Amino acid sequence: MTTEHRFGTAINCIDGRVQQPVAEWIKKNHQVDFVDMVTEPGPDKALATGDARLRDALRAKVQVSINAHHSRVVAIAGHHNCAANPASREEHQAQVRQGARLIASWGLPVRVVGLWVGPDWKAEAVVSLASEGGAGTP
Repeated sequence: MTTEHRFGTAINCIDGRVQQPVAEWIKKNHQVDFVDMVTEPGPDKALATGDARLRDALRAKVQVSINAHHSRVVAIAGHHNCAANPASREEHQAQVRQGARLIASWGLPVRVVGLWVGPDWKAEAVVSLASEGGAGTP
């Protein structure tokens, strides 16, 4: 008997300190077994203000996860002490919200969440959206 695994996807920073907290938060709050990581230095800034080619590349990677693993949630994470995006907590959270809105506009059949990883290295929700395509989970 084969067990079907449930997946989520995270657009996360390359910083190793944030990989585990983001994956743990997604697993706990969205009942998934595994989290595919799409990494980019300062991904919240990249989605909020990056060029179209970079956004398209991130979208293509997310679509691989959704198509191959049927991910049910996509998270965008920003974090404290980011070398690629040395912004304030407030700036990061604004970028996370903007990035989440962009991901939701892609019309993917997923729930979109925005996460912040603070100086305690724990992830917390900033925003949660359904896909604009109407197929997001509640």
